Amino acid sequence: MLQAVDVGRNSIDTYQDSAGSDAVEQLRELARPLKGIRVLHVNATPYGGGVAEILRAEIPLLRDLGLEVDWRIITGGEAFFRTTKAMHNGLQGSERDLTDLDRAIYVENAKINAQLQSKEYDLYFVHDPQPMGLLEFHGRGSAKWIWRCHIDTSQPNPDVWDFLRPFLKHYDAAVFTLGGFVPPDLPIDRVEIIPPAIDPLSPKNMELTPDIANGVLQWIGVDPDRPLTAQVSRFDPWKDPLGVIQAYRVAKEQMPDLQLALVGSMALDDPEGWDIYNQIREIGDKDPDLFVFTNLTGVGNIEVNAFQRMADVVIQLSIREGFGLVVSETLWKGTPVVARAAGGIPLQMEGGAGGVLVQSVEDCATHVARLIEHRDEASRLGELGRELVRERFLLTRMIADELRLYTSVLGMRPPRPTPVAMMGLADEIRDPVSGVAVDPAKAIVFVYEGTTYYFQSEECRQQFCEDPVRFLRSTGSWPVVRKDEG
Repeated sequence: MLQAVDVGRNSIDTYQDSAGSDAVEQLRELARPLKGIRVLHVNATPYGGGVAEILRAEIPLLRDLGLEVDWRIITGGEAFFRTTKAMHNGLQGSERDLTDLDRAIYVENAKINAQLQSKEYDLYFVHDPQPMGLLEFHGRGSAKWIWRCHIDTSQPNPDVWDFLRPFLKHYDAAVFTLGGFVPPDLPIDRVEIIPPAIDPLSPKNMELTPDIANGVLQWIGVDPDRPLTAQVSRFDPWKDPLGVIQAYRVAKEQMPDLQLALVGSMALDDPEGWDIYNQIREIGDKDPDLFVFTNLTGVGNIEVNAFQRMADVVIQLSIREGFGLVVSETLWKGTPVVARAAGGIPLQMEGGAGGVLVQSVEDCATHVARLIEHRDEASRLGELGRELVRERFLLTRMIADELRLYTSVLGMRPPRPTPVAMMGLADEIRDPVSGVAVDPAKAIVFVYEGTTYYFQSEECRQQFCEDPVRFLRSTGSWPVVRKDEG
């Protein structure tokens, strides 16, 4: 058997204060026809990174709602995870091609993991490229299979994509974070857009008093009485930690007391992270105000919570990004963010809520210093961000979207539409950029080559206009695309 991950127990009722009683009741309604359905979520690691965090929060709640849900991880040695990291980077556009050995390692491990998966389920939910080959060598049986991609695959390395693409041909549906992330020539007819979400009750996001949060930072060596900025992310070149350090140095010229904390997690499936970590540590050793922390050196969820809560400004300078849930985590705590407009980050800071989107390291430094100096503006932006997260990016919304998808893929009769499920499915009218279900009477309208598209916001319409073809990959079977009459 694939290794099971123990996630403990939780009740959906505990989310009434954060999400509202109506949202909780609607989740129970959506789950009613799925009671007893056997679902398996498969990924590569039980900790480190957003996927593991989402599953750790989601699985207990799905069980509480009556589904029989398991979470298992694939097995693989260092060579396998170095290979899948190269594939992960290649799907995001890295120029490194795969070697024959890379291909052989991936296929051999896919066969091993397929043999290890002996228990049968009604629905398999496979996350990212590492376990993608499971279906090919396991066989679909009578189950339905969904591939969930958490990264931006819109411009993949052709060599990497040509190798991985055939492993997807038997999947029943694919789920992406944003409409613009769908790769070219995806061999899956059904494409859904479901952004991830944060768990407001997890140790990383639960309420901490200022005294406790400041005490945590002081205990690990950070001075809570001095200006502080931070980036929380995996140690990955796509997160541009060296750019963050450069922005900090520029801002520090203006405010000499400024401190920077780079807080990252080391995951089983990311051996490249150690290379980046060691490079950053060498830089940090020369600057007493630059701190580097990881989950392997005693900095866990509570410490991350304290950093996101007590930092004056949090930075997220990702070059490429799947969604960047650390932005929603930070905004939920009312802390402003300065970030590059990568992946799903603009969706979380729509209309200027939550902070400032920047294009360069220099712009980042300027806005970090400005928000630290203008605390009223920083507080206002943080509160706007918190409300946007409450509306769109809490765990209850994501679970609602997935329950509706389960029901649809399994061919079951869905309950009536409910307000908590904000993302549109393939038989509904939805924004081709964000995936949000929209009311045509209230949406922003844009006509492209004789076809009408509907958008939740002007920002989404502008993203679509910059590169329509990229977003049209996810609309092939969507009723949102309607030919104009007349």
